[in-house]
Amino acid sequence: MKRYKKKDMLQAVDTLLKANDAIVKTVRSNPQGAAEALVQCQESAIALGTYIDTLGEKYTGLVRVLEDYCENIFQMSENLPDENLCRKESKKIQKQLTGLQNSIKYDLPEDRKEVVFLPYKASMWDSLESVWKAADADENTDAYVIPIPYFDKNPDGSFKEEHYEGDQYPKYVPIIRYDAYDLEARRPDIIYIHNPYDECNHVTSVHPYFYAKNLKNFTDKLVYIPYFILGEIEPDNQAAIEGMKHFCFMPGTLYADQVIVQSENMRQIYINEYIKAAKEMGLSGEHVDRKFLEKKFLGTGSPKIDKLLNTRKEDLEIPAEWLRIIEKPDGSWKKIVFYNTSVSALLQHSEKMLRKMESVFGIFKENQDEVALLWRPHPLIQATIESMRPQLWEGYQEIRDR
Repeated sequence: MKRYKKKDMLQAVDTLLKANDAIVKTVRSNPQGAAEALVQCQESAIALGTYIDTLGEKYTGLVRVLEDYCENIFQMSENLPDENLCRKESKKIQKQLTGLQNSIKYDLPEDRKEVVFLPYKASMWDSLESVWKAADADENTDAYVIPIPYFDKNPDGSFKEEHYEGDQYPKYVPIIRYDAYDLEARRPDIIYIHNPYDECNHVTSVHPYFYAKNLKNFTDKLVYIPYFILGEIEPDNQAAIEGMKHFCFMPGTLYADQVIVQSENMRQIYINEYIKAAKEMGLSGEHVDRKFLEKKFLGTGSPKIDKLLNTRKEDLEIPAEWLRIIEKPDGSWKKIVFYNTSVSALLQHSEKMLRKMESVFGIFKENQDEVALLWRPHPLIQATIESMRPQLWEGYQEIRDR
């Protein structure tokens, strides 16, 4: 069902009023056009009445007005050959619609805000979670978490199998199926995304329907928050910036109305590199307007940091198989070392990275009585190897399984 905002309802009634006036003026010269316009008016009134009916019994009076309006529309259509009768019905309609317009304006409450979150990989949910929690806690906001499907890619860029991870989110996060929420009809006030790539990722792709350039059509405000945190860089350290500048000008940053990054320094880097890339592509206007981009890019921090700061050891459910590795015979815990292997290191160093991993694991095996290793490969590492470094797959798989 189409979602009407208060301003949309007022606009719809205003359109019906203008149509009513136009029909009377053209009923003699173009009776066929007047008949078709009456049908369109009736369809619009039914759609509006159906939506208002969902707002509760308090507003059934508005629904009855629209029902009476539809009856008058029918009477007018029956009397089209008689211009005088049409004018009489038109006056009734004008009075009805003017009263309806005032009731909508003064009796209906202000709109609740509707906010949608579109994560794709469950392991990246922490990049949106604290924003969702704030929206969910707002009594005037309806917040929806809608995990979207994605595909791995073949080396030639074609799509492989489809993945959907809606069943892998924390139990406290209510999930809506992506095919149970009509973005086009509901047109949420804000859409949050954490995938900036659209078709530009060589390894994976969200379903093309959820590309940023398409989502922009369904909301007044598209917000992109990166799923990752980068090492902090000073804005004048161009050598370091070279390694990450591609993140600054992606479909997500291009089509989003707002981009939220991890720090003020990173914000300045994004703005600087965005302008450079936009100029290279021959773009103009807001894309190279620093004042505009100062409002578009915010350096207010990453929700991933919020997740880190708000996580307490006593709240975690640690798997029993992990505890068997972590606990010493006397019940105390070994020192736990977190080892994160990235996609970029593997792409850059290939076989050398595999040998480095083997060396790291060997050291931890030698010291396993005192130290526990917690290894977290990047969520896309397997898909990346299969798509971009297929010759490494067997070697990586052997290390992983061992």
